[in-house]
Amino acid sequence: MPMSHSLTLSVAVLCVACDAGVIPPGDGDPTSSSSTGGIGGNSSGGAPSDGGSTSSFARGGNGSGGAEACTGVTAEATLEALPVDIIWMVDNSNSMEPSIAEVKAGLNDFADLIAASDLDYRVILLSKRGTAPLEICVPEPLAGDAACGNGPRFFQSSVDVLSTQPLEQFLGTLGQTDGYMFGQARGGEPWAQELRLEATKTIVVVTDDNARLSATAFQTFAGGQNPFNSLTLPPGILEPTYNGMFDGFLFSGIYGWGDPNDPSVICQYPDTSSPPSAGPTYTTLVQLSGGVRAKICDGAPAWASFFDSVAQAVLQSSEVDCVLEIPPPPQGETLDVDKVNVQLVSGNDATVVPGVGSEADCGGGEGWYYDDPVAPTHVVLCPTSCEQAQQLAGPKQPGKVEVLFGCDTIVR
Repeated sequence: MPMSHSLTLSVAVLCVACDAGVIPPGDGDPTSSSSTGGIGGNSSGGAPSDGGSTSSFARGGNGSGGAEACTGVTAEATLEALPVDIIWMVDNSNSMEPSIAEVKAGLNDFADLIAASDLDYRVILLSKRGTAPLEICVPEPLAGDAACGNGPRFFQSSVDVLSTQPLEQFLGTLGQTDGYMFGQARGGEPWAQELRLEATKTIVVVTDDNARLSATAFQTFAGGQNPFNSLTLPPGILEPTYNGMFDGFLFSGIYGWGDPNDPSVICQYPDTSSPPSAGPTYTTLVQLSGGVRAKICDGAPAWASFFDSVAQAVLQSSEVDCVLEIPPPPQGETLDVDKVNVQLVSGNDATVVPGVGSEADCGGGEGWYYDDPVAPTHVVLCPTSCEQAQQLAGPKQPGKVEVLFGCDTIVR
C-alpha cells in the first residue's frame, strides 16, 4: 500500500508562567504516570495570555492532591523527521538486462512514494550511465534533464558494477581510493559529497550474484589493499572514518535467494533456470539491518511490491530530530533556564525526562540538556530519551513531546 503519512509531527510546547499558583484540594489535582508529576488537564484560573489552552504541571509532587503547580499556555512547535539518503547499486553484468529495465522504469515511482511521506529524500544511483540495454538513464522528473543528468534529489555515479563486486565498488567509489576513481575501470564519479551526515541511510542492491566481500568486511574493514586484487579499499561503512554516518543503516535487495530459512538455496526463473548465486552475503546484511528483499527470479511482478516495500522500510526506519527548538515564552515572560522540564506524552500518560548537565552526563540513561547552558536556543534529548521519543512520536506514532517552562527543573 503506498504511503501517505506525513513526517512533520506536532509537538505541544507548554510555555508556563513563571509565577506558579497553588491548586486547592479538589480543584483538579494534577496526575501523571510519572512519579515526578506531569500534565493534569486544564486549570480553572484565567484566560491564557496568547489565546492557547491552559495546563497544569505538578512541581515536585507525585500526582497526589494539593501539589504546587504551574499554570500555563500551549504554544506550537514541530518535531521534524531527519532526511534520508537512499543508495541504489545495480549490477551491470550481461544477465541483468531485465532487472536494469525495471529499475529504469520504476525509480521515479519509487521516488514518488518517498515524496508522498514528506521526507527530505535523496536518491544516489551507482550504476553505469547510458541508454544501452545494460546501462541506466533515469528519466525525468527524478533526473535533472532528458540526458540522464543529475537533479536536486538525484545523483548518479556512473560505475560499471561487476557481478560479484558491488560492495567493493560501493566502498571504493565512496572513498575514491586507487582503482575506484572516476575514469578507472571499476570507478565512478565521487558521490560522498552527496551524503548528509544527519540523514538515515538505506542501501539497496540489485544483482543476480553474490558479493565476494563479506558482510563483516563491508562494515568493519580496516582499509588497505582489497583482499581480492591489488586495488585499495577505504574502511568499512561502520568505521570511525565516517563519523557515524552509516550507523543504523538499512540494507535491502532484490537478488537470487530462494528460501526464507536457508540462505544457500537459489531461486528459479519461470523457465527453471537459476541465477549464479543465492546471494548469502546480501541475506546476512538484510537480516542484520532489518531490511526487505525480493526474489530476482520472480521477474516483473516482483518489482512494484519491492519498490513499495523498500519505501515503507525507509519510512519506518526514518528518525526524528531530537534537537528541539525552544519557542519564545508567552508575552511578558522571560526564559528561566532553571525552570524547564521535558516530558513524553502518550494519550493520558506522561513521563518526565530528567535534566542533565551536558551530553557527557547522558551516560546510558534518560535525560535532556541545553545546546548552550548560558544562552540556550534548543533542548537536546539524550540518546536513550531520543529513542523513546522516536518510538512514541516518530513516524505513524500518535505521541508527542512537551517542553514546559516555569517549573523547577527535575534533574537526574
